[in-house]
Amino acid sequence: MAKKAKPDVFSRFTSKASIVLGHAWVFTAALVLLLLWGVGGPLFGFSDTWQLVVNTTTTIVTFLMVFVIQNTQNRDNLAMNIKLDAVMRNLGITQEDLLEAEEQSDKYLEKKKRHVQRIAKKK
Repeated sequence: MAKKAKPDVFSRFTSKASIVLGHAWVFTAALVLLLLWGVGGPLFGFSDTWQLVVNTTTTIVTFLMVFVIQNTQNRDNLAMNIKLDAVMRNLGITQEDLLEAEEQSDKYLEKKKRHVQRIAKKK
């Protein structure tokens, strides 16, 4: 059995971050913070600074989360493709166009999807 490679620091971070940030309590905490910010509006006279705080914070959080989400999705998709390729090989499906489908054009994939659906309906 091959030795497992240790994931890089960024992959470990994004994996843990996506797990933590995906919990309901994080959503609840964010909602509470927004409510507190909203309640603070009258206290700060709905000032430009008051508005800038939430705009800047949400922009930064969104910007960073894009990278976390993209990294975890890329890894998940790659792992899924590897697993599907292994299943296809074990089932004796050796059509190269199916094994490398993720590298085909959208138009080609739609055509192939219709073809596979027609075959499935015949069975």
